[in-house]
Amino acid sequence: MGNTSETVMSAEQRKILAVMLVPMFMSLLSVSIVNVILPDMQRSIGASNSAIQWVLSGYTLAFGVFLVAAGRAGDLFGRGRLFVIGVGVFALGSLIAGLSPDPLVLNIARIVMGIGSGLLSPQGVGMLQQYFHGKLRGRAFGMFGTIVGVSVGIGPVLGGGLIAVLGDEWGWRSAFLINVPIALAAIGLGKVWLPKSAWFGSGAEPDPRDRHRADFDPVGLVLLAFGTLLIMLPFLERSAGAWIYALVPAGAAIVFGWVKWENRYARRGGSPMVDMQMFRTRSFAYGASLTSIYFVGMPGVWVIVALYLQNGLGFPALEAGLVGLPSALLSAAGAQAAGRVVLTFGRKMVVLGVGIALAGIIASALIVIAHETWGVSIWWLMATLGLTGIGQGMAISPNQTLTLAEVPVEYAGSSGGVMQTGQRVGTAIGIAIVTAVFFVVQSLGGYGAAIVAGFAFIAITMALAGLIGIIDLARGRKKTQPRTEYTHA
Repeated sequence: MGNTSETVMSAEQRKILAVMLVPMFMSLLSVSIVNVILPDMQRSIGASNSAIQWVLSGYTLAFGVFLVAAGRAGDLFGRGRLFVIGVGVFALGSLIAGLSPDPLVLNIARIVMGIGSGLLSPQGVGMLQQYFHGKLRGRAFGMFGTIVGVSVGIGPVLGGGLIAVLGDEWGWRSAFLINVPIALAAIGLGKVWLPKSAWFGSGAEPDPRDRHRADFDPVGLVLLAFGTLLIMLPFLERSAGAWIYALVPAGAAIVFGWVKWENRYARRGGSPMVDMQMFRTRSFAYGASLTSIYFVGMPGVWVIVALYLQNGLGFPALEAGLVGLPSALLSAAGAQAAGRVVLTFGRKMVVLGVGIALAGIIASALIVIAHETWGVSIWWLMATLGLTGIGQGMAISPNQTLTLAEVPVEYAGSSGGVMQTGQRVGTAIGIAIVTAVFFVVQSLGGYGAAIVAGFAFIAITMALAGLIGIIDLARGRKKTQPRTEYTHA
């Protein structure tokens, strides 16, 4: 396995995908499903607005803070080992969340779930790097893009459906409890199906005499985790007041210090948490920047669409969720198709995908204007947001394939963690800004003007992401095939 000329997945590769993708889908679903079940959850356990906000914030913070450290741990100690631990932690958090008697227990459970997601997610990306090469890697990341797209779109529909079938009380609880049997099955299959090399650092069984040489870079771990926490926290806990934004420059200074530490640590002969030389590789630097900027805008789409449909037009949760379903399905189909040809078209496909997604956002704004002005059916949003879904499928997974193509396999987990951390930080910042824009404009001009203003902000961020891709193309990056000299057979 590992020959770049292979075009058909082996039985072992199919098993690896099955073990990886189902829990990753589950962890991403736990982000999108919560928005719909929040009102019933709040009534059930008597949570205040600030307490219920931490159901979202606690999960997101723990997820983002643990990503890079968990990726590095998987690189050193075995991605299969960290993956199974992460799935187990996520299952424990889900069980506690589903049975929570009060807001405090629920919020602690969500933090535990976030830690589990942070542990398991970079292992999935690292194993796709380790066990898939050439065109098969593109297809594997295409499948990863499929589960991302489906999880975003199906979450609100599933949450609304569970409440409709099981009622207000057990509907929201089942949204968490359903994770437990899935996670237990993933742990069992992981122990049986993951190859032996997945349980050891960098895919090679270590000599017991060399175990003490594993270098986890604890100072780098603490610096990055604390810096990420300070940057993300103000955007997730905006109700604390304007003073909390002073944490952002403090966090940025700590991250800057982390970069200096990593470079110094490498010069002294240590094995840094993140090899800063990766950022000298054009494919990684441009790709990581593109995805971070893209995620400042894109996740906010579903927040403002839900606010507009439910608060502005009075849609029930299930109908509001259905508006995004075509986008999710088309994003999944686009990711699958793009994964098969990404190495043929390279960064051009990413730029085209971002352009199509941007066109869908602009068209969605025009639909809202037409609805507010002439009474055109708002259900046309299913078509325009579907266009955005196609573009996202063409952009995100191919960008991930190209971005990680030249990263040495021994840093596959930490590099994947860096990319996902950029996405999580971008998402936190973007949703904070787009919701602020939405509510300010809504107070002045109503819900129609608010969602159009939100779409305008999202369009600007997506245009900036596309510009990064265009600059990469203009600088003449012609090589689209991933290098394989760092990979292990």
